[in-house]
Formats: sequence, C-alpha cells, structure tokens
Amino acid sequence: MSGAGANYSLDTEVQFLKGVGPKTAMLLGKLGIKSVRDILWFFPRRYDDRSKLPQLLMLRAGEAQTVRGRLVDVSTRGTRGGKVLIRAILDDGTSQVGLVWFNQPWVARELQKVQGGEIVAFGMVKEGQGRSLEMTSPEWEVLDEDDEVGDFARITPVYPLTEGVPQWAVRKAAASAIEYFSRLLEDPLTDEILRANRLKPLSWCIKQMHQPDSPDTLDQARGRLVFEEFLYLQLVLQMRRNEVKQEVGISFPISQLEHLPPGASPSLFAAADGDHKGDLWTQVHAMLPFELTGAQKRVIGEIWQDMERPYPMNRLVQGDVGSGKTAVAASAILAAVKCGYQAAMMAPTEILAEQHYLNLVKLFDPLGITVNLMVGKQTAKQKRTAMEKAAGGEAQVNVGTHALISEGVKFHKLGLAVIDEQHRFGVVQRMALRQKGFGHPDVLVMTATPIPRTLTMSLYGDLDLSVIDELPPGRKPIKTHWKKPWDRDKVYATVRTLIQEGRQAYFVCPMISESDKMQTQAAEDLHYRLTHETYPDLRVGLLHGQMKPAEKEEVMEQFRRHDLDILVSTVVIEVGVDVPNATVMVIEDANRFGLAQLHQLRGRVGRGSHQSFCILVADATNPDSEKRLRILEETTNGFKIAEEDLKIRGPGDVVGTRQSGEIEFKLANLVDDGPVLETARQAAIGILDRDKNLSRPEHQMLLQKIREQRSYEALIVVS
Repeated sequence: MSGAGANYSLDTEVQFLKGVGPKTAMLLGKLGIKSVRDILWFFPRRYDDRSKLPQLLMLRAGEAQTVRGRLVDVSTRGTRGGKVLIRAILDDGTSQVGLVWFNQPWVARELQKVQGGEIVAFGMVKEGQGRSLEMTSPEWEVLDEDDEVGDFARITPVYPLTEGVPQWAVRKAAASAIEYFSRLLEDPLTDEILRANRLKPLSWCIKQMHQPDSPDTLDQARGRLVFEEFLYLQLVLQMRRNEVKQEVGISFPISQLEHLPPGASPSLFAAADGDHKGDLWTQVHAMLPFELTGAQKRVIGEIWQDMERPYPMNRLVQGDVGSGKTAVAASAILAAVKCGYQAAMMAPTEILAEQHYLNLVKLFDPLGITVNLMVGKQTAKQKRTAMEKAAGGEAQVNVGTHALISEGVKFHKLGLAVIDEQHRFGVVQRMALRQKGFGHPDVLVMTATPIPRTLTMSLYGDLDLSVIDELPPGRKPIKTHWKKPWDRDKVYATVRTLIQEGRQAYFVCPMISESDKMQTQAAEDLHYRLTHETYPDLRVGLLHGQMKPAEKEEVMEQFRRHDLDILVSTVVIEVGVDVPNATVMVIEDANRFGLAQLHQLRGRVGRGSHQSFCILVADATNPDSEKRLRILEETTNGFKIAEEDLKIRGPGDVVGTRQSGEIEFKLANLVDDGPVLETARQAAIGILDRDKNLSRPEHQMLLQKIREQRSYEALIVVS
C-alpha cells in the first residue's frame, strides 16, 4: 500500500493501493470502483485459461491460446489513413505465429527493446495472409531471466469494462487489494454454517475469484458466494414468513359450521377425499356445476386448514391454464363468507376482474351471497355505490382491479384477500390490500403462469405453496402447429372447416392498429380483412384494450352466446376468458410474443370436450424465436414451458420487473444455481429455528448484511 494518510481498512480509497495511484483510480471510478471493498467485490465476467502452453506447431485457428517463443522479427508499416500496422513473428522451434497490432506505436517500441528475447502471449488464433496463423492485439509479457512464465500463464480474470479502462488496471488493483487487504475481510458466515454446508472461508473465496488456482477452486469459491447471496434472501423471506405467523390472525371456524353429519370428522379439510363431506363441502359441490379434481380438493383442503389456524394465511396457488383455480378461490371465499367475513379478489386487468365478477355472480347468487365490482372506469355514481356496499357489509364478495386498494375504499369486515395473477403485482400492492382487512386477514395469491421452482423459492419464499397439477377430466391436449406466413390460406381454410362443424375461433394479433415502426399484423386491419374478404359469410367480432368496458363485455358476451363465429383480439384475452366452444386459436406474428404469453393465450382454447388447435403463424427472425415456437409445438406442460422460458429470457423478464427487477445478484443465477438455492433455503430455516431474530452475537453480521440489501426493503423490514 502507498500514500501518506491512507486509512488501512476496506474503505481505503483505491488510489492508495500499491501500483494504482490517482490517475488509474480515476479510470477505475468509471466502473464505480472507489474503495478497496469495491475492487474486492468487483468480480470477473469470465476467465481465460492461459495455463496450457502448446507448441506453435499444434495451434489451430479459432482457439484462444497462450504461446511462448523467441521474438525473431518486429516490423511496422503505414496504412491508408495514416495508421500504423505492427507485426511481430514468434518462433518456438516447431513453427511460427504472427502477432499483429493496429495503430499502437508504443507496442512496437516495447517489442523492439526485447527483440531476440523470449516472450509469452495470449490471444485468439486465426488465419492470416497465406493461411499463416496469427493473433490480433494479443496480451503479452517478457519472460524473466529464470525463463519462468510467472503469473501470465494461469487462469486469468477478464473483468467487465467501460470505454477507456484497460484490463491491466483492474487486475493490478485487484491483485494489490488481495495481497494487502484480504485478511481484513470479516466472514458473515459462522464456522458452524461453513462446516454444515462444506463451504470455504470468505477471504479464500475472494482470492480465488480474482486469482483462481484451478477451475475446481474457482467453482468452490463461486459456489460459496452464490450460497451467501441466496442465504440473505432466504433469511429475509423466512423471517417475514415467521413474522406473519406471530401475528394474531383470523381463526375461521370452518369445522364448527352447523349441520355436520352425525359422526363426521370435525376437521373438514381432512375430509377432502369425499368420505365425510360436511356442510361446507356439500355447499361447494352444490355451488359448482362440475366435479372437482383430486388436485382441486387437495388444494382447497390446504387452504381451509390454513384458514382455521390462528395466524394469517399466506398461500400461493399455482395452476396451469385450465386447471380450475377460480373454483378453488370460490371455495375459499365461500368459507370466509359462511364464517361471517367479507372477501376481496384483486385482478391485474379490468377484463379479468369483470370475468371473475361474472363467474362469481353465477356461483354465489343462488346462495344469496352478494358480489360487488370495483374497477377504475366505473362512473362516479357506480364507484360510490360499490364503495358503500363494501364499507357497509352489504357486499360479502368484492372483485376489482387496483381500485380495491385506492384511497377511500373501506371494508366492513374483510377477512380474506385473493390476488389473481400475483406476478403482475408488487409486494407493496399485496400488502396494501391486506392492510384494508379486519385485523390481519388471510391472503391467497394465485397465478396461471407456472413459475419454475427456483423462482418460486426466491420470490415467494414467504408463502406456502399449493400446486394444482391436474387438469379436469375429459380435457384433450391442445394440438399446436407452427405455420409460415405463406401458409395462411391453408390455415384460414382449416378454421372455416372447424366453424362449419359448429365450433368458434380466436385470431390474436400483437397490436391494435397499424404502425409505421413495426411490421406486424394489426387487429383492426385483420378484422376488416376477415370480415370483408376471407369470411364475408361469417360473424366476426373485434376486441382490444382501448374499447370501453361495456363494449368489451358486450363483445365477449356475444362470443359466449355464439352470436359470433370468430373473435379477433389483442392479448386482452390472455387470461380469464372461458368459452368452451372455441376450439381453434390462430396467433398472428407469434414470434412477437414471449413463450409464457403464447402458452397463456393458447389456454383460451381446449376448455371443452372437443379437440382444440393452436396455430402459430410466424416467420421466426432469430434462433430464440424459433426455439420458442418449437417448444410450444412439442409440449403443453406449463411448468416445462416456464423452465425453458427462464433459460431463454432470464428471471427478470419471466416474472415482471415490478416484482423481481430490484432483486439482483452479483453472481447467483436462478437458471443454473437451483440446487444451491435449495441448500440456502434449508440453511436459513435451520438458522432461524435456533435464532429467530438473528439476535445472537455470532449472527450480527448476517443481520447487518440483510439490512444492507436495499433490494429487499419491499419484502421485509428487519427490526
């Protein structure tokens, strides 16, 4: 370390590191590196393995290699535009390779000083003139007097840079920081945690990340640091989960509801197999116009069991499209209402909220249960009436969008909050609805977007999980076909045949109207062409998000009544729309949609007993587009599709930036590090079992680290 007045700590300014100084520190500042701590935690984006030194005779084009030999020639010549081309020849006795630099005259001067001596160089080998091999702009060093390659021929870090910052500057700073400061690193993980999970100490791992001895030691170092990142998140989520369980919630007296059959088990959720159906199960079966699947019964039982407990329920229900989540939610709502409480269901879009409202009205009206709708586009009078019904208790069930959590909305006795399509809401919105409840209401969140297990554990680790992994009987898998744009006539002929058999069809477009910027099929244009050219004898409707709620509902009702044969739509039908007679969906410009979105759209068909089809019309413009379309052809399993979507797009895009975009990891990767995430989750549970508030002295650093994680502020407030 150098420089007077330097403070010997991890907060020491990077300029005081040996070999750095003010000028290099200014360059490092462009990367956000200002202190020793910053450089130690500034990890390489990849590594070049320079440890192998092949003979020049063995070199092949297209490989990055480290080479060693005698510098037999150095020449320079001018190029057009006044530039300089430097060319050197390296010879090791078996062959030669050219080393080439453009417009770097200082390289020529340095090379001429050592001409005739030995150097070591690293770069990408390619074919040059006359099929000779060469390297362009290789990194190089002069061999020392002992003929040792030193630190050059090793696994070398390659750091993420910005313009004007050279690799050597970051490498030199990192090496100096490790040499003089790594011993100051305090390990937040106790010896007990390290032993239990077979992890290496922090200082060793940081050194290996910057100066790995081997691929194996690098993997060990990265694995420990990934574990640590996941551990902080899992501690946050588990602490929040435990915190909720400390709250006094509503113990819904489901087992004590009157008219239990004589001798029946008092615990209705244990009777979900149907052997002993008490009053509530009887009402559920009377309410629903179909028989529940085994998976639905199991999940309803899990929910009712939670509702009976004295602390607030926090449960996530995952179910693929068409698995029957609405029936499960309705059963939970029925239980809450029968126990004397109100329920609210929040959906991300007005069309989905309206769909839920209509479905629940059909189910609850015969039971004398009032369902209320709250959406943003209602008139002032409609809003006022809806708010009065909610506040006065007249409306036992309240369905809406964000309008449910708007200022001024009050509930008489809200005991259950159901949130649909959870990934579209942030944690703050979930909490806002909960805070409008009676004390600490139960929360049930649902998604028709299957979420890979790694994402579920990282984003919803504070929730208990139920999975509806069974489709209703009689449902046939949707047959999916990818067709090119020039096959449209055949596709349209197929649609006509199905309509002549009495079925209905969806046509989905990525945009409402034509755009100069994007060459995509527009819904309004397609509606006109189908109406006047392709199907002039058929009834064709149009639905998009800019229509008024009443107009949208009228069009949907016409389609449900079979007053329309074809519905041309944008993605407003992505979730919630249920028309069993619609058996074919044509998705125009399917390459413009994400994989999960295509799967959701496809789920609008296949909801009846007839064979259904999804036809993807697209000219794939890149490998990712082609991969998405092939996956949809091959499987209808939502969880497999979600895993593939995670690999293609990454976690932030899969779940939406509002929920996940702030949770970022330096090293951890939710696609590849799933097993480490599970290990960290189990470790977090074990730590909190022994020390629920992290109050022990040995856990103070863990607690401090959690407090430093800004991205977790929305998840929990650690006291």
